[in-house]
Amino acid sequence: MFGLGTPELVVILAIAFLVFGGKKLPELGEGLGKGLRSFKKSMSDVDEVKNKLVEDAVPGLKEVNALKEQVDQAKDISNILKV
Repeated sequence: MFGLGTPELVVILAIAFLVFGGKKLPELGEGLGKGLRSFKKSMSDVDEVKNKLVEDAVPGLKEVNALKEQVDQAKDISNILKV
C-alpha cells in the first residue's frame, strides 16, 4: 500500500489522533468512507452509460453479445456433461 509499512501507518494515525482528537477522528473516517463509496458508485454508473452508448452506436452488438452468452452457456453445459 504505497510502500507504507505498519510502523509508518501507526505514526500517521498517532499524528492524526493528536491533530483531530478522539471525537473528530471517527467522523472524519465516516466522511471519507462515504466519499469513496459515492466515487465508486459514480464510476460504475459512468461505465454502465458508456457500455449502453456503445451498444446503441454499434449495430448488431446486442445480438452478438446475446449469442456469445448462449455459446458460453452451451460450453458450460457440455463441460458438465463430460464429467
